[in-house]
Amino acid sequence: MRTTVDIPDALYRELKSKAAREKRSVKELILRGVEVELRPRSKKRSRRVTFPLVPSKKRSRRVTFPLVPSKNPGTLVIDNAKIYELITFP
Repeated sequence: MRTTVDIPDALYRELKSKAAREKRSVKELILRGVEVELRPRSKKRSRRVTFPLVPSKKRSRRVTFPLVPSKNPGTLVIDNAKIYELITFP
């Protein structure tokens, strides 16, 4: 089926750039995004995200969020003393 979707220019440039980096077509990326969006989500979905801490061509260290685990994410009340208690600093 064919359809028309208006995509903002800046977003389309990012999409096209990502497609080129992954050696895929823009169509493939859009279809993959639609499939992911329509896929049933599990109740215990992990919200952990990793980001490069120090970008390097050889190897990058990664940090995983949340840094401080909580039974109720988003409700952690913490001060500097508690941070120093939970995280070892060099």
